[in-house]
Amino acid sequence: MVSEAPPFWWTKTGWQAICLYPLSFVYGRISGAVMRHRRGHVLPVPVICIGNFTIGGAGKTPTAIAIARAAKAKGLTPGFLSRGYGGSLDVTTVVDPHHHRSTAVGDEPLLLAREALTVISRRRVAGADKLVAEGVDLVIMDDGFQSARLLVDYALIVVDSMRGIGNGWVVPSGPVRAPLGVQMRQLDAILKVGKGDAADQFVRQASRSGKPVLVANVVPQAGEDLIGRSVLAYAGIADPNKFYRTLQELGAVIADRQDFPDHHHLADDEIADLLARAERQGLQLVTTAKDSVRLSGGHGRSGELQERSRVVDVDMIFDDPKAPDLIIDRAIEACRRRRLGTKA
Repeated sequence: MVSEAPPFWWTKTGWQAICLYPLSFVYGRISGAVMRHRRGHVLPVPVICIGNFTIGGAGKTPTAIAIARAAKAKGLTPGFLSRGYGGSLDVTTVVDPHHHRSTAVGDEPLLLAREALTVISRRRVAGADKLVAEGVDLVIMDDGFQSARLLVDYALIVVDSMRGIGNGWVVPSGPVRAPLGVQMRQLDAILKVGKGDAADQFVRQASRSGKPVLVANVVPQAGEDLIGRSVLAYAGIADPNKFYRTLQELGAVIADRQDFPDHHHLADDEIADLLARAERQGLQLVTTAKDSVRLSGGHGRSGELQERSRVVDVDMIFDDPKAPDLIIDRAIEACRRRRLGTKA
């Protein structure tokens, strides 16, 4: 999977997208066929997939965490399934947030493991079976909507309202993972995140096809101490601008900033540069939770950078507080129906 999206993906269609169209056509035919003919491994428990239309971040991880919290409040035992992107382990593994490092299991699984049992596996079927064996009664997939490996009971597709789906073209001409028509038919609901208008066309399309459209916002957990404070913000996520907008909404003054590729592990010279720039300019270092977990237990001065960095963590807050419960209930009901059908 691409870790750093080409800039032309997020602008109006240009010559790069047009030149790559033959490859996009082939990729789209294959990915569309996979989705249309999906069968998938059947689990004895409900499966909720938190996905998106495109490569790149849209808010899947905080959405998955919000669903897990709602599930625990209902007395369920949720578990997360992740491929562990960015990690080196290629075996099915239960993530231990107190033991594992992001270089082994990936950064997002470490964040998920703080909330509920998390399994990483390059083979989704093996990972899902492991979660069930560990006693999970609700599987939450972080990504994997376009995969045909598991039968999904409820697919929630997250769309960032500021980025939308970029130029709208299929990989490699654009960030779209499979033809939109095929994806739209397979999803159960769309979650529009934020107050922008880049996702409005999908909201209208979903509404016309009878698909529910939910709305949520990324809300920082705290940040009063950053009001009026000059900061050096750094982020290695799919959309760093989303983080910078959050800081500005908190009232921080971004005097300096540094972008890194998504899932990037900082080298010694990059760590030294950030520390030196902050010291020289008298700035508070600020970063994301995902970047912070990549520093934990790292090499060289990683610990120093982590200690000196103010972490701004976020929650996904649904406009309708009952929405997460409704998603879970729909998944449970879909699972019940398919199990009755199987028995029949």
